[in-house]
Amino acid sequence: MSTAIWRKSSYTNGDGGDCVEVVDDLPGIVPVRDSKDPHGPTLIFPAAAWSSFVTAVKDTDLPGI
Repeated sequence: MSTAIWRKSSYTNGDGGDCVEVVDDLPGIVPVRDSKDPHGPTLIFPAAAWSSFVTAVKDTDLPGI
C-alpha cells in the first residue's frame, strides 16, 4: 500500500476531519483507510462488496451524511 494513490471521500469537510480514503485502481479489491491516520490500519474489501456498500449509502437518506 506504500505506493498506492489514495483518494479522499468527496464528503471531506474543510478541516479534513471524518474522512475515508480509498484506492480505486487495484483489480478486485478496494483498500480503505482513515485519512486522519494514514499509517494506521487499512481495510481491504472485495470490489463488488465496496460497490454495493457505496450504492446503498447513496440510495439511503442517512442522518449526518
